[in-house]
Amino acid sequence: MQSVVKAASVGQLAKASCLGVPANTALPAAAVAGPAKTYKKDGVLTSGSMSRLLPGKEGQMRIMSGISVGTQVRSIHAGNVDVPDFSYYRRSATKDPTSDNKSSIENRNAFSYVMAGTLGVSGAYTAKALVNQFVSSWSASQDVLALAKIEIKLADIPEGKNMTFKWRGKPLFIRHRTAEEIERERAIDASTLRDPQTDEDRVQQAEWLVILGVCTHLGCVPIANAGEFGGYYCPCHGSHYDASGRIRKGPAPLNLEVPVHEFMDEGTLIVG
Repeated sequence: MQSVVKAASVGQLAKASCLGVPANTALPAAAVAGPAKTYKKDGVLTSGSMSRLLPGKEGQMRIMSGISVGTQVRSIHAGNVDVPDFSYYRRSATKDPTSDNKSSIENRNAFSYVMAGTLGVSGAYTAKALVNQFVSSWSASQDVLALAKIEIKLADIPEGKNMTFKWRGKPLFIRHRTAEEIERERAIDASTLRDPQTDEDRVQQAEWLVILGVCTHLGCVPIANAGEFGGYYCPCHGSHYDASGRIRKGPAPLNLEVPVHEFMDEGTLIVG
């Protein structure tokens, strides 16, 4: 085809026509009406040289040229092509050529319904598995879940002392308060505080204070048993907290956070 286009572009072919001829038959008179021109000029392909480029048997004429018309002759197959048999793949109800479609519509509909239902259930199950996998990828890992709760033996903390534990990557303060600290903190008027909270609202048992050791100003870790109010002191920016973890002086806007915790009967504290 490229050769034909190249030759036509330089004016070697004024017109061209194609003629299909069955195999093993005589060529029509128009196709053999004269010898082929085989001249070549300036290296340009001629009709004779293009004839050798067309598909066909050796010695078979594939292109003829008249005075002003070039005729292309190509053989086609007729009568010797095997038609494949697809009976094996057809349903039994449709193999009879004399039956109408109404006699097999129930069988065909049943097959269609079964296939549609099977594909629907499979698709729904696959979609559910993908969604579950995607959502579960957002869940916390096993090592994080293992630290979701912490169990603390309260008997190991002496009275008047503060112990620090690591919980969910944060410092956890457990303070065993004395009777003097409890009395002092409960005597404070909550309405005068920056973040008003009574001591009773922040503890479940009066002698035990459970708070997170994270300053509410910029997230620093306060120092226990320090500051002007005998509770906690953040040296980074000078925030002072009392023995109930309430902000009393400095830039911190809120009290120290009290996490979810529960006291067990056997003297065990569970945080989380």
